[in-house]
Amino acid sequence: MNKLELINALKNECRLSKKEAATIVDLFSESISEALAKGDRVEIRRFCTFYIKEYESYNGRNPKTGEAITVAPKKLPFFKCGQELKRRVDY
Repeated sequence: MNKLELINALKNECRLSKKEAATIVDLFSESISEALAKGDRVEIRRFCTFYIKEYESYNGRNPKTGEAITVAPKKLPFFKCGQELKRRVDY
């Protein structure tokens, strides 16, 4: 399912206009993005959790040249599936 399909499903299920459904989907994704950017954890009970995982700097190698390089510390977003979603997918 992509964003447009989600908007259409919300529109049909809740009897909203396409513009209203798009606003709701955009607000939802923007709110999650802002929370993660601030370093907050987002939990949607029985569905999923979004959180930031921090990685320290480490020494790596350029695969093309074999040259040793230092990889800068970084933060990456992660998605963890909830128990209810796991059960529904693995029926």
